[in-house]
Amino acid sequence: MFKLGALRVSWGSEHAAAQEYLVYAFAGIGALVVAWALFHVLYVVAEIHLLPGKPLTLYGANPRSRGAGSWALITGATDGIGREFAMQLARAGFNVVLVSRTASKLEAVAREIEQKYVGTKTCIYAMDFSNATEAQYAELGKITSHLDVAVLVNNVGYSHEMPVTFVESDVREMETIAELNVRTTLRVTRLIAPRLVQRGGGLVLNLGSFAGQLGVPMLATYAGTKSFLIGWTAALGEELRRANVDVQLLNTFYVMSNMSKMRASFMVPTPAQYVQAVLGRIGRSTGALGRPFTMTPYPAHAWVDWLTYRIVPATPLLRQMYTMNVDVRRRALRRAARLQKAQ
Repeated sequence: MFKLGALRVSWGSEHAAAQEYLVYAFAGIGALVVAWALFHVLYVVAEIHLLPGKPLTLYGANPRSRGAGSWALITGATDGIGREFAMQLARAGFNVVLVSRTASKLEAVAREIEQKYVGTKTCIYAMDFSNATEAQYAELGKITSHLDVAVLVNNVGYSHEMPVTFVESDVREMETIAELNVRTTLRVTRLIAPRLVQRGGGLVLNLGSFAGQLGVPMLATYAGTKSFLIGWTAALGEELRRANVDVQLLNTFYVMSNMSKMRASFMVPTPAQYVQAVLGRIGRSTGALGRPFTMTPYPAHAWVDWLTYRIVPATPLLRQMYTMNVDVRRRALRRAARLQKAQ
């Protein structure tokens, strides 16, 4: 009995020690998980709000001697985000190539840049990308062939006039969206990218959208074209990285523009606010951590991106967006009917 009791006491002590060991082990694992989560959140805060991007002088901007810097080519350069890219890149010390469909608007933007940033050179080319010909692409290549183009901003794009189901979509509208959002970006980049490789460095910025990341019901064609840009930008970025050419997709939520038809707010920046955020974060991921060659530049958008990508399930979001866009379409149709009746 004595030996059996001693054995029981020994086994009980070992069992208690094992339990204590497990408690410490799980506590240690829990502490590591909490520490990692805290570190990740702090890093996201730093990415979004604190860490600077690459300086634009790396790509040839020369604000001290205007006209001596390299060139930036911007498509859709006369309105909204594109116009703001042209203005802010000129202010940073680039000469600018402005491409858009309306010659009078191009002349006005070029004149404003030359007056505001004396010494800055401009080059304009009127081109309707929705009906662009091979001759026009060849001409664009010819007029820029002697310029040291170091930055390309693929800004031109198009969306649906109002939310619509795919089966009800106008075929011509679908083709225009695909032409402007995909084919134009491919053709202009194919024209400029070899020159960036040849010069030993440069920057390509592609205007993306949350619609491409999540898919947006009742904007299916638009979402599909922006989803294409995600994969294409990642592939292109890896190909050109070895030539010191930086490629980034700009994951964009709403920005006040003719396309979004929204007013500025905390979540909806003006084009000036948005472009300033982009140019200050070149090379960083901000809210798009873990997705190569992608950044979500505007802080409020970056937090939405991080939360929706890491935490919020996609299915409820899709259903919510469908419900929201059904309502948006209903109101848009009512407004159109009122306008038609008033005429």
